[in-house]
Amino acid sequence: MDRTRPLSLLLAGALALGGLAALAPAAQAADSELARNGGFEAGLDGWSCTAGSGAVITTPVHGGTKALQATPAGSDNAKCSQTITVRPNSAYTLSGWVRGSYVYLGVTGTGTADGYAWTQSAPDWQKLSKTFTTGANTTSVTVYTHGWYGTPAYQADDLSLLGPGGDPVTIPATPTGLAAGSPTSTTVPLTWPAVAGATSYKVYRGGTLVATVTGTSYTATGLTANTPYSFQVSAANSAGESAKSTAVSATTTSGGGGGGGELPARALVGYLHSSFANGSGYTRMADVPDSWDVINLAFGEPTSVTSGDIRFSLCPATECPNVESPADFKAAIKAKQAAGKKVLISIGGQNGQVQLATTAARDAFVTSVSKIIDEYGLDGLDIDFEGHSLSLQNGDTDFRNPTSPVIVNLIQAIKTLKAKYGAKFVLTMAPETFFVQLGYQFYGSGPWGGQDPRAGAYLPVIHALRDDLTLLHVQDYNSGPIMGLDNQYHSMGGADFHIAMTDMLLTGFPVAGNAERFFPGLRPDQVAIGLPASTQAGNGHTSPAEVNKALDCLTKKTNCGTYQTHGTWSSLRGLMTWSINWDRFNQWEFSRNFDAYTWS
Repeated sequence: MDRTRPLSLLLAGALALGGLAALAPAAQAADSELARNGGFEAGLDGWSCTAGSGAVITTPVHGGTKALQATPAGSDNAKCSQTITVRPNSAYTLSGWVRGSYVYLGVTGTGTADGYAWTQSAPDWQKLSKTFTTGANTTSVTVYTHGWYGTPAYQADDLSLLGPGGDPVTIPATPTGLAAGSPTSTTVPLTWPAVAGATSYKVYRGGTLVATVTGTSYTATGLTANTPYSFQVSAANSAGESAKSTAVSATTTSGGGGGGGELPARALVGYLHSSFANGSGYTRMADVPDSWDVINLAFGEPTSVTSGDIRFSLCPATECPNVESPADFKAAIKAKQAAGKKVLISIGGQNGQVQLATTAARDAFVTSVSKIIDEYGLDGLDIDFEGHSLSLQNGDTDFRNPTSPVIVNLIQAIKTLKAKYGAKFVLTMAPETFFVQLGYQFYGSGPWGGQDPRAGAYLPVIHALRDDLTLLHVQDYNSGPIMGLDNQYHSMGGADFHIAMTDMLLTGFPVAGNAERFFPGLRPDQVAIGLPASTQAGNGHTSPAEVNKALDCLTKKTNCGTYQTHGTWSSLRGLMTWSINWDRFNQWEFSRNFDAYTWS
């Protein structure tokens, strides 16, 4: 949140372009053609295209009478692929003809160095080639072609893989030994032994496919507390899928996960400018109306970006003439808590960049935040990291297993604080859409580098702490257009934006379009919608009528407009706003509308 005038974030996703385009040497006479239906004369037989993006056309073609045309859309780059049996320690040549902008031809699973060839612009048919050598244990590879996000359709024809053929692939055996680890209130960890010849495993819950993974473990998340679940797993490769394993059952523990169980079913969250003044004026803690259930003190800020040493103090009297004394401030906090309200310290904001790049900074964060919580008798912590506080290093591509120090150290620090203060510790987060919902399209610097490394960077933090998280209230303001699950861009300021953004949090989504890296949805009681309290508070102010439309759609599935939610979220927790001060400046319009809204 901005103290004065919030800055809009621009969506970043610069394409990183790489690969080889040189023509490969001719294959030796002993080689054979291994690609199936490379000319697409038999339609898409042998090929799998993402999200129905591929189709066979009769013009233009390079050879024969048919060719492939695939159309990128939203977070889908129109990838068409085929898995082919090969021999270990052997040389192969992949080639094909393409038309269009940013068209790629590549191979994965080589066991050595995967690679691709590409063309930035091919107004007419252009040949791409790539040579590679398989590893000592490689028996199959996947060849593919794809376009790029936001570009028009591309064409491909006469795709070829020349080299020595491999032994036939057979369907792997049924997995045995599926085991469930210790459940939490919302998760169940699963493990199983590897199956020879399997390239992936399919996980089923109650007979329904919920995930496809390449390893031998999976954690089911987003489950309901104190509920029994049944799981099975199958093994798969290019030849097909095995039968499902014997089912294993597990029951989640009681409790919903996350602190703040004492929050009301409908909660109003607001930020109180306690350490500074701006055009909204200073509001004393004792003057905050009873409408506010969670009051976030803005802000605790670091002594330097990388120190991890967080400090908080009341606004100086020279800046805020009506500021109360520290004793009165603390007494007002106790009075709010006696009335059932929660008061948290919010760390960060626009000016408070926090980068926990070292373990020393992590430990300083824990020590200094604990000191603030203890001094003021607070109920918990709000994480409002913005700007360049969180980013993903190159190669950190899986939100489930982050490796970037600023991410890992933040998770560890919060878990330490949670363990110190116990089950009643309230944990909230207020990321911007750039760091959460943008992850549907882009994650970090991307598979080839060059994207904004902050894209989706909050996802690993949210995921790792989902069982400790009380509330996530993404800032649905100061945002550029964001793509929703309908693969359409949504712009802030109206009900549609809040409906689409909130539906993503509750439904979950594949990160960067990768179905194997699916961010599970949160519980509705863990989610509130973040909005500016007035037109002065931030870009993307939403009128009370539009706020009510969003709530109607999300909780009752009425007044939905063009976007249709993936569920009816009747237990959505409530609303967050920047800020209490700006709501007071605007004659309490935001909180009065919340109080008057009929939830059911």
